[in-house]
Amino acid sequence: MKILVAVKRVVDANFRIRVKRDGSGVELDNVKMAMNPFDEIAVEQAVRFKEAGVASEVVAVSVGPAKAEDTLRQALALGVDRAILVQHEGRTEPLGVAKVLRALAEREAADLVLLGKQAIDDDANQTGQMLAALMGRGQATFASGIEIAGETVRVTREVDGGLRVVDLTLPAVVTVDLRLNTPRFAALPAIMKARSKPLAKLTAAELGLDLSPRLTVLRTEEPPQRQAGVMVATVTELVDKLRHEAKVI
Repeated sequence: MKILVAVKRVVDANFRIRVKRDGSGVELDNVKMAMNPFDEIAVEQAVRFKEAGVASEVVAVSVGPAKAEDTLRQALALGVDRAILVQHEGRTEPLGVAKVLRALAEREAADLVLLGKQAIDDDANQTGQMLAALMGRGQATFASGIEIAGETVRVTREVDGGLRVVDLTLPAVVTVDLRLNTPRFAALPAIMKARSKPLAKLTAAELGLDLSPRLTVLRTEEPPQRQAGVMVATVTELVDKLRHEAKVI
């Protein structure tokens, strides 16, 4: 079984986001970048399937600028067999990325496509669902557990009411959640070895795709600062403030 796993280069989760002065977007100059945390979990799960003998090959894919090669090298250091970078210097949208993943999944004859449930930069949570729709494949989202037996994938999903277990027939698309696993750290020998692993570079045009944005970002703003809390002496005073000042009841 071949697994295709998607990874995205995003601002490091530990770095404080700054909005550009003109409100046109988020400041990316001199900012530490890293692999999307949810995608790290997807990579870890794919590598575990490879180590367990369930998967024969794991291929990582990223859509983004040339610098995204570093993110793919990180995936290779974590145990991925090879990688594909679809170079695109402009802004990417979920639909465009889904189209790229469909083209590569069909080209690679991938049995399972794993993605993070969302990227922490846009929080769209759309790419996996769009990919499944474009390919006509079964899908399971927010996976906290994945088991593969023959041609069936059993996925435990996190839903509002608790957990839901669904069975999918391969080929399928699965997006993963935080509690699926804990990603490993790449050892130095693995990082050195990753430099020689195959990493192919393509463009969207070579795949016959147009990744021009379909959405227009009107303005990006920081959330308003939280106001200081107020101590109240009685429940009656609390209810009065909630009713007349906050106007929430």
